[in-house]
Amino acid sequence: MFSATARRASHALPPWLGHALSAQRGPVPWSAVVRGALAGGPLLVAALAAGRASLGVVAAIAAMLAGINDRPGSRRTSVRRIGVPALAGAAGLLVGTYAGPHLGAVALTLVLTGLGLVAGGVSAVGPVASAAGTQVLVGAALGAGMPLAGPGWQSVPAFLAGAGWLLLLRLVLPTPASLAGDVRLDFRFDGERAAVAGVYEAVAALLDAVGTGDAVARRAALTAALDHAQDALAGPRLRRRASTAAERRLHAQYAAALPLGEAATALAWAERAVPARAAEGPRRLAAAVRGNRPAGPLPAPSRTDPALRALDDALLHAAEAFDRGSGTDLHVRRRSPRSVARAVLGAGGREYGLRAGLCFGTGAAVAQALHHGHWYGAHQHWYWLPATAVFLVKPDLGPLVSRVLCRAAGTVVGALLFAGFAAVLPRPEGLVVLVAVCGALVPVAARHFAAQTTVVTVLVLALVMVGGEPAASAGRIGETLLACAIVLVVGHLPLPGQRAAGVRAGVEAADAAARAYLAHVLSESADRATRWTLRREAYRRLSEARAAVARAAAELPALARHSTGFDEVTAVLERLVDTTTACAVHLDDAGRLTPRHTERLAALRDELAELRGRRVPEYGI
Repeated sequence: MFSATARRASHALPPWLGHALSAQRGPVPWSAVVRGALAGGPLLVAALAAGRASLGVVAAIAAMLAGINDRPGSRRTSVRRIGVPALAGAAGLLVGTYAGPHLGAVALTLVLTGLGLVAGGVSAVGPVASAAGTQVLVGAALGAGMPLAGPGWQSVPAFLAGAGWLLLLRLVLPTPASLAGDVRLDFRFDGERAAVAGVYEAVAALLDAVGTGDAVARRAALTAALDHAQDALAGPRLRRRASTAAERRLHAQYAAALPLGEAATALAWAERAVPARAAEGPRRLAAAVRGNRPAGPLPAPSRTDPALRALDDALLHAAEAFDRGSGTDLHVRRRSPRSVARAVLGAGGREYGLRAGLCFGTGAAVAQALHHGHWYGAHQHWYWLPATAVFLVKPDLGPLVSRVLCRAAGTVVGALLFAGFAAVLPRPEGLVVLVAVCGALVPVAARHFAAQTTVVTVLVLALVMVGGEPAASAGRIGETLLACAIVLVVGHLPLPGQRAAGVRAGVEAADAAARAYLAHVLSESADRATRWTLRREAYRRLSEARAAVARAAAELPALARHSTGFDEVTAVLERLVDTTTACAVHLDDAGRLTPRHTERLAALRDELAELRGRRVPEYGI
């Protein structure tokens, strides 16, 4: 965590450098730390005891990759977030295992390039698909280049066992929150409970900020909390609907938060301060969710205008939902196969697919040339170069130059640290302990890409040595720098189509969702469930577009200029969606809009039309 002085200094730097120096903040995820410590180390111990060190290395690598995908949320969502990429990684490992020994260098490079094209396009679908695309390529590189004792197919069940072990730990280990306090808390739903409570706390924080300069940031935080809770509750299930009373109650509590968020957003749009007691009700509801208790008495806000009346009505509805707990609708719009295909084959998917395929294929070609030219000597780990390029090319890990700088710095530091550890630690016992310690540090290091790279570098080098290969710190540094150079070149190459296609696709999706939401509200439909679904979709797409625009703005000027102006578009769309929410609340109360609402809508439409003509003529607003 940087000090305030360091943060101010980073703001004075160019965006591409400031991003590389910035780090996320937050509490230590102790549960993930414990899972990381119990993942790779025990797997290695079991493999060494069975005399199958190479399979233990594969299992530990799979556990490490699963640990990188082990994010906060519910246990149910972790099945998809960890399991789907693990299955993809096993499939890639199978392809690499059979392609590597049977294909020549040219044919293997072509196969890996084609796999990179497909995986890159699929990554445009969403975060889970992106993680799956990454693991399928890493698995293919490992399968093609990692030397294993025994039949190659055995690496696939070993990989699945490693990821499955981490997933099992995620599902069965209770969290500290479920062990503290009320023994009635069911630890199976502690992730959902924390996510829903976070929504009510975000509503209270927004109400506190109404009429101040913090309201915009608090409204964005409310969107993030709603997205997180929606994802936590909408994880995969064997039955179509929630099957237990506790889960149905959480669904009802989430649904009850939607009108509260709507009313709070309308109050923020009006920019009039509200009584301090208005935020007390949502805070009590948040405490009730965390403690699995009834809502109890709630303070009623004043009912002097439509938004305050809507807030009062939403509080009463929430109190009923807490006691009754019968809601099931999460107001999620399921993606159709056609929309998934559009994401993969659209401009954003094509652009990322081309760059991922070129980076992965070029990395494999260079690695093959070095390997067959005996530059590696006794080291048989040419797979490091293309595998490193896979992580570097991922746009969701940050701007390109920031990824490259962090990866290079983290690898150098990690390799030097491991060289020191390798000189003093006993083998293999000390290396197994080092793997366990690094596994525990992965969730903490995830706050900064350079820190995560440092920890992962130490972990991977320790696994390589446990597998029987000599120390390879110098080779790891050289291959990482080569991968950085490849990704920098490919990332700046002009490719067919428009630059910043991913940003453009995200903004277009946000625009379409905003227009659908506005059309429904202006139709004065009484279908609130559909309205809340459309509102959630609009804010979610806006959040994704805003994140993509921010990443693009932090690129080097040669790349950042292609996304210039999209920040203005997202800002106007955000004001349009906020205004639409205010209109919906007012229509519920009065049945007609005020001149202020209609004038604001007209002004925002005109501003969007002006931006379309001035900045992005091809952008259809």
